[in-house]
Amino acid sequence: MYKQFGTYGAWLNPALGNAPRIEYAPELEELGYDTIWVGIGADPVGDMNLLEQMIEATRTAIIASAIINMWQDDAHSIAHHYHRIVDHHGPRLLLGIGLGHPESRDSYQKPYEHMVRYVDTLLEDRVPAEAIVIGALGTKTLKLAGERTLGAHPYLTVPEHTRYARELMGPNAFLAPEHKVVLTEDVEEARRIGRPAVQYPYLGLRNYTSNLIRHGFTEADVAGSGSDALIDALVAHGSPEAIYQRLNEHLAAGANHVGIQVFNSEPGASPMVAFRTLAQHRPAA
Repeated sequence: MYKQFGTYGAWLNPALGNAPRIEYAPELEELGYDTIWVGIGADPVGDMNLLEQMIEATRTAIIASAIINMWQDDAHSIAHHYHRIVDHHGPRLLLGIGLGHPESRDSYQKPYEHMVRYVDTLLEDRVPAEAIVIGALGTKTLKLAGERTLGAHPYLTVPEHTRYARELMGPNAFLAPEHKVVLTEDVEEARRIGRPAVQYPYLGLRNYTSNLIRHGFTEADVAGSGSDALIDALVAHGSPEAIYQRLNEHLAAGANHVGIQVFNSEPGASPMVAFRTLAQHRPAA
């Protein structure tokens, strides 16, 4: 089930820049990353030109948005551009959609109802349910993802959340958490690189911190720049084998797929060396 997505995908942060991400896409596909998650950031996705360019740069890879903000982009517009792209390039576009963060908006009223209406609109505009995943963390959004769309793409989570999500969503929904990676066996170096990637902005956003507290962490863990235990849990590091051991905990907990987000010593530096190394050590299917 869901073999077209592969077991491990490549998750590309918007800080890498658009042109470099388009450049990385063909090699990532050749390396066996069947799904490329395209971080969107805070800006509207508009006509999805970046996603279309990444589809054009690849042959068969699934290009997935992570995540289109439901407050920023009109659902009818997203549906229109979805059809425009897939009619031309085939069904290789996966719409990852979500609510963003209340801290980023002046108005964040009835977010769940807004999400339901957004999904309804996409479906009414003939976007297939199997072309939609929700950036879901909590109970109601995970259930909605499992009942109305292909499934969920949780961000900044641990295997305990994956297990919870699978129980809520049932056995058939697609579950694809993101997980951060620093390819180094130096623990202090891994924390030095990984901590800012977790702290800014996520430890200042209550939807993430509340979710982490629900799944095994304390207020002290998520305070400030995060405890070592928190950073180690959210940022896999070590040898490629050790990193896969951590990623595979999500699979054992019920995930179908894990989106790998690589961080380096320099923000915005190319992740390709790590992606190549991880591809060379990828466990057999």
